[in-house]
Amino acid sequence: MSAKLSDKTAVRAPDRSGTRLGDALHNHVKEKLGRGEVVASMTVRLIRGIEIARLAKTAGFDCLYVDLEHSSFSLETTGRICIAALEAGITPLVRVPGTGVVQRILDAGALGIIAPHVRSAGQARDYVRAAKYPPLGERSYAGPLPHLHYRSLPPAKASAAIDAATMVIVQFESADAIANAEDIVALDGVDMVLIGTNDLLADWGLPGQYNHPRVREAYATTIAACRKHGEHVAVGGLSARPDLAAECVRMGARFVSTGTDIGFLIAAMAAKAKEVHDMALQ
Repeated sequence: MSAKLSDKTAVRAPDRSGTRLGDALHNHVKEKLGRGEVVASMTVRLIRGIEIARLAKTAGFDCLYVDLEHSSFSLETTGRICIAALEAGITPLVRVPGTGVVQRILDAGALGIIAPHVRSAGQARDYVRAAKYPPLGERSYAGPLPHLHYRSLPPAKASAAIDAATMVIVQFESADAIANAEDIVALDGVDMVLIGTNDLLADWGLPGQYNHPRVREAYATTIAACRKHGEHVAVGGLSARPDLAAECVRMGARFVSTGTDIGFLIAAMAAKAKEVHDMALQ
């Protein structure tokens, strides 16, 4: 049985009171992916208030990820947003700047990490070790966590449930990553590949050339590898090209990173300013 199938059983295991852990612990992204549905995600880089989690849920997003690679957010701020997302019923992920913060981010409330610039199975394995409890990884057991409403549960049962709900998402942003796709996605503990299209194009020396055939080839190669190993592909870096994102979904991708809170805010503000300026021309 695959790790993914056994994980589902662990999430539903009852505790000593008879309450199922799944009543408190839900990863809506994993649930939707399990049904073959497409997940809509947004990136948080600007808004530091917990309100962003409720706004994302109200807007219809399934997931948000706090981007610690490209922001100055603190761990405390990140944890507050993650807990607010858990309470709102939206999956909180965090893009981490390295393996050193993985334990603290997950203990603070995240239900998964996004690991940037992964080029090899060895690098992916380092993130799995940091994110998963033994025997799969080396994450240290911290006792009651926000994911389980701070309930004290038997360590074996709690760690199994957390492991089952916690996602390790690796980013492919280089030619090396695409070349090593088969080895990376075969690794036990990797749940999904997020293709960072902009950085991938830059690595090829083709910045901004979204229509280049190598883009489709990279998605096709990665989707085929993930299907072989029961995993999923996420679309990243195509917020300005929803037509290409839709094409990737038709190819088999099941997670779309739609853009950042900064981009959404600027777009809405610019549209309103233009609306008023256009009134003078009518």
